[in-house]
Amino acid sequence: MTNIDQNHSSKPELSGLERRFYEIRNNKVFELFVIAIIIFSALMIGANSYQVSATTLQVLSVLDVAITVIFLAEIIIRFIGEPNKKRFFFNAWNVFDTFIVLVSLIPIEDSELAVLGRLVRIFRVLRMVSIIPELRILINSLIKALPQLGYVMLLMFIIFYIYAAIGTTFFATINPTLWGDIAVSLLTLFRVMTFEDWTDVMYETMAVYPLSWSFYLTFIFFTAFAFLNMVIGIVVNVLEQERQLEADLESDKANQPTIADLQQELAEIKALLKQKT
Repeated sequence: MTNIDQNHSSKPELSGLERRFYEIRNNKVFELFVIAIIIFSALMIGANSYQVSATTLQVLSVLDVAITVIFLAEIIIRFIGEPNKKRFFFNAWNVFDTFIVLVSLIPIEDSELAVLGRLVRIFRVLRMVSIIPELRILINSLIKALPQLGYVMLLMFIIFYIYAAIGTTFFATINPTLWGDIAVSLLTLFRVMTFEDWTDVMYETMAVYPLSWSFYLTFIFFTAFAFLNMVIGIVVNVLEQERQLEADLESDKANQPTIADLQQELAEIKALLKQKT
């Protein structure tokens, strides 16, 4: 049996209610409705930061309860409409959404956990990431790129430390506030890397060491240009891999053959032709 047939046969059958919820959860209108509710929830959080009347607070409280109920209904629809319910909570975004909704159901507004309740409602805005596939791909790409970015950050720290030691050695007597010790020098170099009035720092040291401009230009080249391009390259590479993985999953859900499936099918056909000849 080919991979395409296996994918088709492994797809679980859905009952009438499950199929209806499956269609709802994959409906674009449903997705846009949930996004609108999330945006409205974010606007409510902003409204609570202003001085409003008691009547407005009551209205906002009622709306908050309504939003929580809508989110609960959405999670139920997504769970029932999931073809493989055992794997629903294998998805970290599903776990995050469920946690946010369940904590929102706990009446803690007048308790010691009121701050936690407000924080949970703030984090409901992050549910936008789990709803919109493009944002989900971006976040997953950044998370998967962290191991590779860690080595770049380590190398950047080494460069920072070397330049900070040099700066402390030569410039501490010029301006102890900026170059007095290694820790302060690191902060000064971060200022230089972000181009925050870095020329003022450079001209101050050039008054004593005319060639100190080379210190700043080489540091900026390594950190702001070379390492930044390395970080961008790593993130873009992982992003492309994540997009390809997402496309393969969508093709698998739609029972459409992926490139790997087609290549394997072609290899099987060639093997059969060789056997016949």
